[in-house]
Amino acid sequence: MSRDQIIHTPEEVVRIRRAAAVTAEVRDQIAAQARPGMTTFDLDQVAGELIRATGGKSAFLGYRGYPGNICISVNDEVVHGIGRPDRILLDTDLVSIDVGVEIDGAIGDTARTFGFRELTADLKRLVNGTQEALMAGIRQAKRGNHVRDISLAVETVAKKHRLGVVREYVGHGCGIRMHEPPEVPNFVGFGQGALLSPGMVLCIEPMLNLGTHKVTTDSHDHWTVRTRDGECAAHFEHMVLITENEPEILTWPKTT
Repeated sequence: MSRDQIIHTPEEVVRIRRAAAVTAEVRDQIAAQARPGMTTFDLDQVAGELIRATGGKSAFLGYRGYPGNICISVNDEVVHGIGRPDRILLDTDLVSIDVGVEIDGAIGDTARTFGFRELTADLKRLVNGTQEALMAGIRQAKRGNHVRDISLAVETVAKKHRLGVVREYVGHGCGIRMHEPPEVPNFVGFGQGALLSPGMVLCIEPMLNLGTHKVTTDSHDHWTVRTRDGECAAHFEHMVLITENEPEILTWPKTT
């Protein structure tokens, strides 16, 4: 363990792998139960029930004071949206859910974005581009590479699809605690970043916007992050284990 990386023990990896798998299942169950007409608060309550059914608990509820079971961010909301009883989901909405489950002393953390009907050409570019950026980043999550290699891969795909890359929020290490070193930006900054070594677990999570990369935080709830220009955003996140060989995606669904 160092300031810029945490190498998990084999015993920890077993527990982290299970937490990640549980979280992935919950993520997809929530998406399957979401539908137009329900409120985002309703969806948050569904998420709470699904998380409790696993024997775990929400890793987000109460974290730094966060009031929801999961993060539900709609349209121009990038991340950290809170379920609200006055926010009714429409069939035209683009919905991002970010789910965290703590179970047996380990944490899973994963996100996905979805719509309810055929997406417009721009929204398809946003959603598909963000997924493509995530997978490009994951391919660079290999032993001997550095965090910068992941960041460059994500940013390159984002630029190809003409998408804004959020800079204020980044990926991170995860496993025993929600946020562990290193930070994993979706853009190239200074330096190479942490060396990737077997036993590290990273949350790689592109947050990309149709318009500007600039965001603003809600002045009332102090949590919800929105695009500054009101354009839609997408958010996809996988937990990835660095191994001796290829990266292992811990939050990959077992069935399609």
